[in-house]
Amino acid sequence: MSSNETIAAIATPPGRGGIGIVRISGPQASSVARQLAPQLHELKARHAHFSRWLDENGEQIDAGLSLYFPAPHSYTGEDVLELHSHGNPVVLHSLLERVLALGCRSAEPGEFTRRAVQNGKMNLSQAEAVAACIDAATLRAARQAQRHLQGDFGRHVDSLMQAITGVVAHVEACLDFPEEEVPALLFEQLRNEVEQRILTPIRQSLTTAGFGERLFDGVSVAIIGPPNVGKSSLLNCLAGHDRAIVSDTPGTTRDVLEVDFEVQGIPARLVDTAGMRATTDFIEEEGVRRARKAAAAADVVIYVADAARPDTWRPDDTVDLLLLNKIDLLPDAGVVPEGYLGICALTGAGVDSMLKVLAARLGAMPAAEEGILVTRQRHRQALERAAVHMEKGLTLLGQEDRLELVALEWRQAWSALGEILGIGDVEDILERIFSEFCIGK
Repeated sequence: MSSNETIAAIATPPGRGGIGIVRISGPQASSVARQLAPQLHELKARHAHFSRWLDENGEQIDAGLSLYFPAPHSYTGEDVLELHSHGNPVVLHSLLERVLALGCRSAEPGEFTRRAVQNGKMNLSQAEAVAACIDAATLRAARQAQRHLQGDFGRHVDSLMQAITGVVAHVEACLDFPEEEVPALLFEQLRNEVEQRILTPIRQSLTTAGFGERLFDGVSVAIIGPPNVGKSSLLNCLAGHDRAIVSDTPGTTRDVLEVDFEVQGIPARLVDTAGMRATTDFIEEEGVRRARKAAAAADVVIYVADAARPDTWRPDDTVDLLLLNKIDLLPDAGVVPEGYLGICALTGAGVDSMLKVLAARLGAMPAAEEGILVTRQRHRQALERAAVHMEKGLTLLGQEDRLELVALEWRQAWSALGEILGIGDVEDILERIFSEFCIGK
């Protein structure tokens, strides 16, 4: 990939819409604008120019707005031209083909954002947040992605790196003057500095990783239990509409049904399964097999029992959540057995409490305490490596013949955090990250 080339791509999703955008970035952007629309004698920065874009024979392809963003004040840091046309796929592809014929080449996935990183318009964690903003499935996830895009997480990582630079500088100073005796007080000060300004913030960030990653990766929740205990009624209750057929006939649900819902911002795929029982019916037997398979693959397994049928109250397998449905039919003055949460899927009674327990099991944090979360596995692993290196350095601190190893460990911690921001030799990381982007971004 050469930044001397001018790249182009359709930046809006496939399909028809009111508006479609072709994005162009590179040194030929202004030249392409004038060849496409000869009436554009002057391109004003960040000004919407009404344009009639022509093909090689002078025939009009479409009319719309041309927006020009000269370097370095653009998304990529290069000259950028956006063509806002009608959102017809035929028109957009015709425009793109004309742009490519004028000397541009097709952009690779994520190449616009990659150029923004290479030109210093954003760091690597912000680039990942661009993709997160596009992919976020819930409002809470989208807001967290915006915080990362605005650079809040990057500034947190940068402050950790600056603190590491400070403690490494102290160790290096001791190494530069080996004839001087290093006071024990200095080592104690360094220990406090590392614990308070580096390790404690890293550990606090890592406690958010479970929830942060689930905000974007989502979870699968399987509902299992005997026939006719209300599994499909619970799925319909959580979905907010009748997705599954509800019947008193055992074996009604014979295949796996799935719906999407949300648990305190975490996108969840809810899986309703066939009632688990011994059967000679081939189709129902296949449904039971698929139910067990779905439960084995799920992040959370919910077992549903029937309040009026004590024989259903004990599951055969290990599960994460025990629900007692139809609590209005409970014997013994309505006492819910220990370990169960009482609900009524038909009326919704107890379902809100059940969702709070489920959210807690998924590590959901109150919105008021959310702050900046670690939302990617790559970031979590880098923070974990940095913590390990800082802790190794601490164990060696105080042994004057090991100061070089202390400095080495702490420099490795700095490098681990640098990977988050794209500092250092991170070419392989760049390839992996931007291969997951859509073309046009």
